[in-house]
Amino acid sequence: MKKTIILVAIIATSMVFISCGKSNNASSKINKENLESAKTRDVAIKNGAASITFEKKEYDFGTVTEGEIVETTFKLTNSGTTDLVITDAQVTCGCTVPVWPKDPIKPGATEEIQVRFNTNGKSNRQQKNITLITNTASGREILTLKGMVTPKA
Repeated sequence: MKKTIILVAIIATSMVFISCGKSNNASSKINKENLESAKTRDVAIKNGAASITFEKKEYDFGTVTEGEIVETTFKLTNSGTTDLVITDAQVTCGCTVPVWPKDPIKPGATEEIQVRFNTNGKSNRQQKNITLITNTASGREILTLKGMVTPKA
């Protein structure tokens, strides 16, 4: 039994050394033509992507009392050359509700994203992010609400 275990250990160790001894250089396997083609493709994609310009990306609502509903509007302009599409608006909790344009936004057009934050059950310093999933080069844009919520007396 001991001889079998020792034999298996020797075989396993020798296999490790044999496999590590090979010199496989990953950079030698890269096709330079494909790399240049990918760079050109990425530049073309970015040039044709929609682009967003925001009037503001952050809203500081100051100090409010717990239970109040904070509302704001973020104005955005499609500063790109193709239609801007916002496919989703993700939030960190159900206390923050965004309403965004569902139709494509034409180049040069301005639209609004309305956001409501219910402070009920929230107290002290608060920061809520709204992540817009878009067809821009980055694929996402982040809007922020922040402020202080004073607890109910």
